[in-house]
Amino acid sequence: MNILKTRRRLLIFITLAVVVAVTVTVVLVIRANKMETVSPHEERDRASSGVNVPSGQVDCRKVKCIALTFDGNPGEPTDLLLDLLAEYKAPSTFFLEGRRIHKFPDVVRRIAKDGHEIGDHTWTHAVLTDVSDAQIRDELRRTARAISGLTGTEPTLMRPPQGRTDDRVSKVSKELGMAQVLWTVTAKDYETDNTALITERVLDGVDRDGIILLHPLHKGTVPAMPSILKALSKQGYTFVTVSQLLAPSKAEPGKIYK
Repeated sequence: MNILKTRRRLLIFITLAVVVAVTVTVVLVIRANKMETVSPHEERDRASSGVNVPSGQVDCRKVKCIALTFDGNPGEPTDLLLDLLAEYKAPSTFFLEGRRIHKFPDVVRRIAKDGHEIGDHTWTHAVLTDVSDAQIRDELRRTARAISGLTGTEPTLMRPPQGRTDDRVSKVSKELGMAQVLWTVTAKDYETDNTALITERVLDGVDRDGIILLHPLHKGTVPAMPSILKALSKQGYTFVTVSQLLAPSKAEPGKIYK
C-alpha cells in the first residue's frame, strides 16, 4: 500500500513538473514573438525639432501617407505592377527574395530606376526564428549582395519571412545594418485569388502611416492594384516608400518598424 501511495505521489509530482515546464516554454515563446515595435510616427518624433525632410521629398508629418510594400521574387508580373505604380505615382518598397534575383536582373534594375526602395527578404524565405545565427546571417548577406550587385545600393531594410523575429534576428540585423519592417495591413493574398476580396481587405485596414503587405506573384494581387491605387488616391493618401514614411528620421538597424 505504501509503495502504491509513493508511486501515485511521484506520478503527480512528475505531471506537475511537466505542466510547469510546458507553461514556462509557452510564456517564453510568446515573449519572444511579441517584440517591441516602433511606429512611423514614433520614429519621426525622434528627429530633432526643426529638421526637415530632403528637398522635394514628401513630409509625412504634414501629409497623409501610406506605404505599399511587396514581398517575393521579382518575376512576372512585376513589370505590369511597375507600370501601374508609375501611372499612379506610387513609390513603393519591394522586399526581394535573393534566390531568383539573377533570373530577372532587368526587373530588379527597373524597380530601383523607377524610384522604388528595395529591401531584403532573405535568400530562401527561411523562417529566421527557426534557424541558427549563422544561417540568419547568410540568408540576409547573400540577398543584400545580390541586390547591391544589380543596383549598386545595399539594402538598409529587411522583412523577416512571416513577420517572425526575435532577439537573435534583431541582433544579426543590427550587425548587418538593416532595420526590420513588418506591416499594419495584409490582404492575405496568398490564400485567395479573389481580387475584390483583396481590395476589400486592404481598404478596410488602411490608415494614415500604414504599411500594406502584398505579394505580386499571387494571381489576384496585381489585378486588384488598379482598384486599390484608385481608392487610396481618392481618400487623399500620398504613396511613399518605407524610408520616406520615417523621414526626417532614419530607420535604426535592428529595430522593428510597424
